[in-house]
Amino acid sequence: MILKLAKRYGLCGFIRLVRDVLLTRVFYRNCRIIRFPCYIRNDGSINFGENFTSGVGLRLDAFGRGVIFFSDNVQVNDYVHIASIESVTIGRDTLIASKVFITDHNHGSFKHSDPMSSPNIPPDMRTLESSAVVIGQRVWLGENVTVLPGTIIGNGVVVGANSVVRGSIPENTVIAGVPAKIIKKYNHETKLWEKA
Repeated sequence: MILKLAKRYGLCGFIRLVRDVLLTRVFYRNCRIIRFPCYIRNDGSINFGENFTSGVGLRLDAFGRGVIFFSDNVQVNDYVHIASIESVTIGRDTLIASKVFITDHNHGSFKHSDPMSSPNIPPDMRTLESSAVVIGQRVWLGENVTVLPGTIIGNGVVVGANSVVRGSIPENTVIAGVPAKIIKKYNHETKLWEKA
């Protein structure tokens, strides 16, 4: 087993894997593996379900009262950034590809009546506006996906690479694009994916 892993990852990769497994066992006992480096800020408000797995460069920001909740068996790949000032919930058995950004907030509301959203105010000085994000069970977010505040993604959804997701997405659909739109639906009677 050890020789097989060393051959698969190479000597340096195998040493990094052993280091990451040991650090995970010490700091995040219920997780399967968190690959380092990772950046976790305010981990008191971050809940990892059983068998959580991450790639390198994971960045989790839970600011103020923000909460990030991972259900069981969630797999997050390299360079994923999740930011919360309210709530981000990710359902069980969900797969998140690399370079995905999920946020529950914006710097400014961009409403007609909000003077704090003026382009004359630096973005980091604008009022933060938030709306919870919920990602269902068995969801697959493709490479470079962005999930915006207030998004609710139903169970069994597949999100195509490079998509920007906003709003409520019905379960068992395939979505893609900027903004993401439904391109396929799963038919439970025929047990086939059909064009929308």
